[in-house]
Amino acid sequence: MKPVVISDHALFEMKRRQIPEEALREVALAPEQVVSSEKGRMIYQSRVSDSDSARQMLLRVIVEDHGDALFVVTAYRTSKIEKYWKPEVER
Repeated sequence: MKPVVISDHALFEMKRRQIPEEALREVALAPEQVVSSEKGRMIYQSRVSDSDSARQMLLRVIVEDHGDALFVVTAYRTSKIEKYWKPEVER
């Protein structure tokens, strides 16, 4: 299992967006789905329950695979699951 390295930018955004580090690490290490993004990055994503609103959200973690580690660029939650979820890519 590769170590997860969280960038300063990702830490800032996690705090601002109130994303727990534990949730981010869970998605980075065992995502429900992985999709490609621009710039050679990968988006690791999983459906999660939002404790404040009690509704399902999608936690998206933007990752660069540096070979020996997963480098987290940023992360965010969205309610637009249908927009980002790719049924044909499920793990």
